[in-house]
Parts: sequence; C-alpha cells; structure tokens
Amino acid sequence: MIIKRALKHTFTLLNVDHVVLGSKWNYKNVISPYFRLYYIDSGAGEISDISKTLKLEPGFLYIIPSFTLCNLCCQDRLGQFFIQFFEESSDGISLFANNRSIFKVKATTIDIMNFTRLLEINPGRGINRSDNPRIYEKSIFYKEYQELNNMQNTATFMETHGILLQLVSRFLTPEIFLHKEVSHIPVKILNAISYIQLNLHEDLSINYLAERANQHTDYFSRLFQQYTGERPLKYIHEKRIERAQYLMVTTGMTYAEIAAQTGFANIFYFSKIFKKITGMSPGHYKKQIDLVNL
Repeated sequence: MIIKRALKHTFTLLNVDHVVLGSKWNYKNVISPYFRLYYIDSGAGEISDISKTLKLEPGFLYIIPSFTLCNLCCQDRLGQFFIQFFEESSDGISLFANNRSIFKVKATTIDIMNFTRLLEINPGRGINRSDNPRIYEKSIFYKEYQELNNMQNTATFMETHGILLQLVSRFLTPEIFLHKEVSHIPVKILNAISYIQLNLHEDLSINYLAERANQHTDYFSRLFQQYTGERPLKYIHEKRIERAQYLMVTTGMTYAEIAAQTGFANIFYFSKIFKKITGMSPGHYKKQIDLVNL
C-alpha cells in the first residue's frame, strides 16, 4: 500500500553566495522575515539570539529561522556560504514556530555539495549592494529576486527547492527540534486558516469565522485550538503582528499605515497587542532593528 504524505512546508530562494567577511560584519538586533542558513569554510565568527551564543566555525551548518532576533559578528575573517530563503506553509504555521532560535549541526560532504550546487545553478543571487541588513532588506529588492525565481526553468526550480528541503532537514533531528505532531487538519479549519491569512486587514471576528465554517463558536474555537495549538483570537493576533514585523522590516510605512494594513482599528490597540506579543512597543522594536553597527 502506498502512503501519500503531503508536503506542508515549501521554501523559495532569496539569496545564495559565498563571501569572505571582515570586522565590518558586526550587526546587532537583526530580525528578518526569511530564514538564514550558513556553512562556514574558514575563519571564525559568532551569532547569538536572546537565549544563546554559537561560535561560527569551519565544518558546521547554522540556521536562523525567520523572525528570530539575532546578532551577527566577525572579529577578523570569516569564509561563509550563505542562503536566505522564504517559507510558505499550507496551514500558515511555520515549521519552526516552536523553534525560534539559532541551531548548529556538523556539516557532511553532501551538505557541502548541496551548497556548492545551489550556488552553481543560481548564479548572480548574492547581496550585491551591501551586507548591511538595513540596505538589502527592502521590498523592492525582494521583488527583484522573486522575478529571478519566476525566470528559473522547471528543472532548476525543482532542484533548488529540493536542495533547500535537504538542508533544512538537517536541523529537524529530535535532539534539537521541537515538533508537535498533529493529526490531519479538518478542511473547515484549513479553510479558516487560509481565510485569516488572506484577510488580516479585515474585521476577523470569531463568530464570523465559526459562521463561515457552519459551526457553533465554542466548538469552532475548541477545534481550532486542537489543530493549531492556539485559540483563534491569539492566532489572529500573532499573524497580524508577524505581518506587521514584516512590513516594519521591508517598507517605510508609518505605524498607522501598518496598523490599518494588519486589521487593527487604531494605532493604540495595535501598539497594545504588539507589545503583548513581542514584549516591546513598535517604536522600541523599530529602534532595535535600526541599531546596526556599521
């Protein structure tokens, strides 16, 4: 009997390159809406998040999940293969939702071949303007690389995605990866998740979502929590704030504009929920992003 297992998480390439970094690679409080994946082939450096610090050393792979606040540092010289990529998931829940932290694993020969091959089939995908996140993390640059993905032929597109899947899988071992297995999500809950993702700017009441699913509000809420791990309102708030973080990183929109784009009635409520989820006000959060040591 053939068992079919649907792939919930897909990855889209943003950048790939090999660089030799110096002491100017020293950035504090970096947070990105995409993943970073490194293979170090020479020199030394350091990355850290709020809970731990990892030495960047030759022969190891490192991953920084999306929306993970981190610091990047090199005191002298660092040879680094790097990949930056976006994640999409069928239910809107990141593969690393319970793992917003940096990780390190010993590289294998196949890993090194995968980095080399990815760079070979995706030439010209480095960060050409600057290695400063404040410079290259702008939506116009994302659009440029999205166009490059659209121009890939089918073979290159599939091989690129396959390599990204292989490299991400290296960090999914039981020793380092916390994963909550859930049974098949009912169609009505998947539909609600999809509707939320596409309509974050709209008024998303739990009563309306339950009505769309033709279910009683309490039953819908319990079912939603059973399959997502969160109550609907908390899930909506988290997705709205995640979207707000993305807009703060990639655009020059005002807080009022971001509040409107993410479905908050006013900037005061937006600020309240933002602080509740991130632990800091939007203004403090933006300052953290902008505190980059050049």
